[in-house]
Amino acid sequence: MSSERVTFFIDGTNLYFGLIKDLQRLDLDFQKLVNKLLDGRTLSRVYYYAVAPSHDQQTLQEADIERVKRQLKFLDALRRIPYFEVILGRLVNHNGSYIEKGVDVALAVDMLDLQSTYETAILISGDSDFCRAVQVVKRGGKHVENATTRTLSSKELQQSCDVYHLLDEDFLYDCWRNKTNGI
Repeated sequence: MSSERVTFFIDGTNLYFGLIKDLQRLDLDFQKLVNKLLDGRTLSRVYYYAVAPSHDQQTLQEADIERVKRQLKFLDALRRIPYFEVILGRLVNHNGSYIEKGVDVALAVDMLDLQSTYETAILISGDSDFCRAVQVVKRGGKHVENATTRTLSSKELQQSCDVYHLLDEDFLYDCWRNKTNGI
């Protein structure tokens, strides 16, 4: 095992939509994915950024209540994985639709703030908004790798990072919990 310390920063919403859009499944085994991307290096920690689901039972429909329960169960399962941290933003109602707030900023700030804990950051997101944070981390002498699905991948983010991993069928073939399609 290499002594190179690696910290993961996972944009949960971005990954979720990429898995649905590109691979039509959600049964990703996060430990398997992390180990594959580690490739023999030393894990420092995994930070998973998402939004907390709404608990307002009065405004939720029956199907929404089940979705919220599944999401809470998923987030609890992530928290039980060794070295995983779940960082939650919030959903804000904006003209009748909900938007994510605080997630991207938290991820970018943590990438910068936690530089002493890693030699390499692996950013799992396709969001080009992270390019500036990546550039600052690299200026600090750190390596940054990017992993994302095809349609959510930003060419600008790929080029900002030192290494790019395409999360496609070939790469993820051994990173699923189920052998069959898992949505």
